[in-house]
Amino acid sequence: MRKLLILFVGFLLVVCAVIIKLFFIQVTHSDLIAGSPVYLRTKKILPIRGGIFDKNGSPFTFTYTTYLLYAEPQKIKNISESVKKIDEILHVGEATLEAKIKREKQWVKVAKNLTKEQKDALSRLKVEGIGFEEEPSRFYPEGSAAAHLLGFVGKTNEGEDIGYFGLEGYYEKELTGISGIVKTERDLFGRPIFVGVQEKIDEEDGQNLTLTIDKSIQLIAKNTALYGLEHYSAKEVCITIADPFSLEIRALACVPDYDPTKYYEFSEDFFRNPVISAVYEPGSILKPLIMAAALDTGSVKVNDTYEEEGPVKIYDHEIRTWNNQYEGTITMTRILEKSSNVGMVFIGQKLDRQKLLFYLRSFGFNETTDIDLQGESKGSIKKEKEWYPIDYATVTFGQGIGVTQIQMIRALSSLINGGFIMKPFVVKSTDVSGSHKKNNEPKKIRPVVSAHTSSVIRGMLESTVEKGDAQWARPKGYKIGGKTGTAQIPVGKTYDPSKTIASFVGFAPVDKPRFIVLVTLKEPEASPWGSETAAPLFFKMVKELFIYYNIAPE
Repeated sequence: MRKLLILFVGFLLVVCAVIIKLFFIQVTHSDLIAGSPVYLRTKKILPIRGGIFDKNGSPFTFTYTTYLLYAEPQKIKNISESVKKIDEILHVGEATLEAKIKREKQWVKVAKNLTKEQKDALSRLKVEGIGFEEEPSRFYPEGSAAAHLLGFVGKTNEGEDIGYFGLEGYYEKELTGISGIVKTERDLFGRPIFVGVQEKIDEEDGQNLTLTIDKSIQLIAKNTALYGLEHYSAKEVCITIADPFSLEIRALACVPDYDPTKYYEFSEDFFRNPVISAVYEPGSILKPLIMAAALDTGSVKVNDTYEEEGPVKIYDHEIRTWNNQYEGTITMTRILEKSSNVGMVFIGQKLDRQKLLFYLRSFGFNETTDIDLQGESKGSIKKEKEWYPIDYATVTFGQGIGVTQIQMIRALSSLINGGFIMKPFVVKSTDVSGSHKKNNEPKKIRPVVSAHTSSVIRGMLESTVEKGDAQWARPKGYKIGGKTGTAQIPVGKTYDPSKTIASFVGFAPVDKPRFIVLVTLKEPEASPWGSETAAPLFFKMVKELFIYYNIAPE
């Protein structure tokens, strides 16, 4: 009887244990029942973000692996001794490490961004209770040399990497790649069941971008911009260099800028790329476009003359030359050489209003260029019904119209490439592991002036550099075309004469241009005139470009 009682009690205990176990599984942790989503543990495998390289394969940015050091304090036998060993390698301070590694904690982050050498050194310590996780880090070997062009990699609310601004933002999908996953079947306590389900879907690393940008030219532009910012006490300096026939961008530099690796130390004002986002009135660099439109329509001929006798009145408004000096009979070329505002009003009147507006739109104003960068503005042209006679007059010398710098360099390129509006682009190709997947080719949007007009304008702009009122330190033996611009900045319903956008557009060699350059300075204090700020910067830089392009004097 006693044996039966013991057997019964034993059986009862087993039954109770089974019931408790079932209660624990089915009620307390019902989400751990086999077949539930939590029973199969899923871990995301992050892909490596694609790199960005210049046209010659030199890196602008790439992702490399760093390591997170973590600790499980309850598994560490002697925390003080372990902290001392760890600090001999990391040098962050024993007190700092002890403050993180508290015995009551199960898991803590100890240090981030460790190098492989640091990880290996810590591993050799064989400290029980510490471990490592791989972390991707973005590296910009040239620092801020192309900050506005590249953008930066920040974090989402969930702590995952995401590109912002520039190429990092525009090509986020291509650069990010596709995450992989690992599914492992776990037991009740989260331990892998090695004979259970094991499923892995490999990640797909992000695509690399090969740019049209030439790093050497980019550095020339950046250093010239920095010089202009300091030398002329400007609020902002931007330089864009392109191939006028393909509109491949060779350099794009604006200062002040920011450090992409420390983007969190800067306000959002620094992230905006002024070349594609800032809308401004271009001033006299618009004059060649109006002249080209008049020549192309036959409204004027290159040998026509204009009687420059004094100011021009448009109702209650009086338009003067920039220096209030007048030369009498002048040619169409001389109008550009001396940047005559009254001469340009004459050109606009000969062109007529309808054709003037037609060509402004044909040159691509009031539309985006669709350049492959994030944050492009489309500028602004008033609706036709809102134009007054004074507007038709002032637009001929670049006031009363809002443009972006990328719109200007695209429009001006059409004057020297045979007459075509092109699509500007920065990325030449995308690839994975060196296998080219996509190549971007030059794209003609539309013809805007004839090849003959283009040739004539190139000659007129060469004469503008050679015989213009302002003389610069031009390199001898080279044919260079160009035009200055000085646009007053509108403040409310009027203009502040002390605040200007100074600019210069130049190209060379004239017969077969290899490059076109647009230089702009915002509110230079040394001088408000483009001829005294932007133009000298261009000629300072063009000497280096001739050497780099291996262009010999004629």
